[in-house]
Amino acid sequence: MALPSVEEMSIKGDEPPPEYIVKDSTFGSIESSPPLGSIPIINIGLFSSQLSPSHDHHSKQVEDELEKLRSALSSGGCFQAIGHGMSSSFLDKVREVAKQFFALPAEEKQKYSRAVNESEGYGNDVVVSEKQVLDWSYRLTLRVFPEDLRRLHLWPQNPTDFGEMLHEYGTRTKSVIDLLFKAMAKSLKLEEDSFSKQFGDRVLMQTRFNFYPPCSRPDQVLGVKPHTDRSGITILLQDGEVEGLQVFIEDRWVRVPIIPDALLVNLGDQMQIMSNGIFKSPMHRVVTNTEKMRLSVATFSEPEPHREIGPVDLLIDENRPRLYRNVKNYGAINYECFQKGTVALETVRVLSMNASGIR
Repeated sequence: MALPSVEEMSIKGDEPPPEYIVKDSTFGSIESSPPLGSIPIINIGLFSSQLSPSHDHHSKQVEDELEKLRSALSSGGCFQAIGHGMSSSFLDKVREVAKQFFALPAEEKQKYSRAVNESEGYGNDVVVSEKQVLDWSYRLTLRVFPEDLRRLHLWPQNPTDFGEMLHEYGTRTKSVIDLLFKAMAKSLKLEEDSFSKQFGDRVLMQTRFNFYPPCSRPDQVLGVKPHTDRSGITILLQDGEVEGLQVFIEDRWVRVPIIPDALLVNLGDQMQIMSNGIFKSPMHRVVTNTEKMRLSVATFSEPEPHREIGPVDLLIDENRPRLYRNVKNYGAINYECFQKGTVALETVRVLSMNASGIR
C-alpha cells in the first residue's frame, strides 16, 4: 500500500510511519542538540578580477583569502560565500518563487512529477530498498545546464516567473562555480584550469528545490539522511530564517548558521577525488522541526558521464600517494552504492599497497 505523502501527513499532524524513523546511525542520534558551527566566511568577490590572466601577481588580501579557502576546504569541506554578486532582493525572490510553487495544490504540482527511477521532476525519495529510511521532504529537481538538456515540460508554468527566475539564478550560480574551480586550483598552487578542464565545457548542473514541512517527531525523523554529495561543487541557498542543515566536522555534528545573503558552498565527492583527498566532501544532514516549514535551493555540478576524472597529477607524490583511481560516470557508481548501502568514495579508493602505481 502506498504511503501518504509527507505534505499530507504534515498537514494532519500524523505520526510518521516506520519507513521514516531513523534507526541507530554511525553518525550519532538526532536527539542531541549540536553546537552552532563556525563555518568560515569567504569573500569570493576578491577572486573575480584577481584570477584573470592580466593579474599574475595577487594582492596580499587575495592571497590571504585563497589560503582561507584552502584551509576551509581541507578541514570541513564547506564555507559561506559572500561577494558572489547576487543581491539580497534577488535571493529573496528565488526563495519566494520556490515557496509559491510548493504552496500550490497537490494536483497542480503533480503535473511535474518525476517518472519512476528518474531524478528530475517533483516528488519524494526514489525508493530503492524496503530497508531504506525515507526523508521527510519533497523536492523539485531540474536540469539547468547544458541548456539543450533541459526538460522544459517539467519546469513549472505557475508561478509564471518560475522559468525566468531559474534561468537567471542558474546562470549566476554557474559563474560562481566557474570562479570557484579556478580559485580552488590557485589555492593549491595549480594552473587555474586544473579542475575545470576535467569537468569540460558542458558541465551538468541540476537545481533542486527542497521543501521540509513541519514534523511531529523531529527526534526520530530527518529531512535528509546523512550523506555526501556526488557532485564536484554544490551551492546551497538556505532558508532565510529557519535552521536545519547540519555538517559532520571533526567527528561531531554542528549546525550551519543562517547568513541570509550568503551561499553555502559544499564540496562533493568528485572534488575530493580530483584534489587527491586534500579537499573534503563533508557528510551532512537536515533535521526537522515541529513548527516551521523550511526551504532550500541546492545546485549540483558534475561532468558528463563519459568524461574521466581523477586526482590531478601534481597532487600525487611520494608524500601523498594516489588515493583514488580515475573514474567515469561517478553518478552511476554513487547510485549503485546507495542501493547497496555502501560508501561510493570507498569503492574508488586505491589500496595503499598499490597507491603509487595505479592510474
